[in-house]
Amino acid sequence: MSTRENKLEGKILSVNISKVKGVKKTPVEEIELIENYGVKDDAHAGNWHRQVSMLSLSSIEKARSWGIEVNYGDFAENITVDGVDVYRLSVGTKAYINDLVELEVTQIGKECHDRCAIAKTVGKCVMPTEGIFLRVLRGGKVKAGDRVLFIR
Repeated sequence: MSTRENKLEGKILSVNISKVKGVKKTPVEEIELIENYGVKDDAHAGNWHRQVSMLSLSSIEKARSWGIEVNYGDFAENITVDGVDVYRLSVGTKAYINDLVELEVTQIGKECHDRCAIAKTVGKCVMPTEGIFLRVLRGGKVKAGDRVLFIR
């Protein structure tokens, strides 16, 4: 889509969940996003501004270029997308998944706590600079293959 229209379209490659904090997330068939809460049954869900995490395939590929073997969910992202470098979005950008689910970008990047396993192994990690966080404005079910439209 034209960036002049401030719309960018991507595709969801993977949806990922973990029951505890501080570990990789595991790809699952489908996740349920709950309004003002986040991903059902995920350790990071709650009534705060970082309800859902998202990372682009380009960021995972960057980490792979450092010589490490990483897969979807390894950076503890809930949603892995292709077609949009999400870290280039701005806070306040809306994300619509299948025209039903509505999210809002609340934070770009984060401070790493005690450096993750990837940072300890190779000395750096993409999530602190390229991961984004969103809150759920309207919930629903999300799976790999779903379309995501970002509107700035």
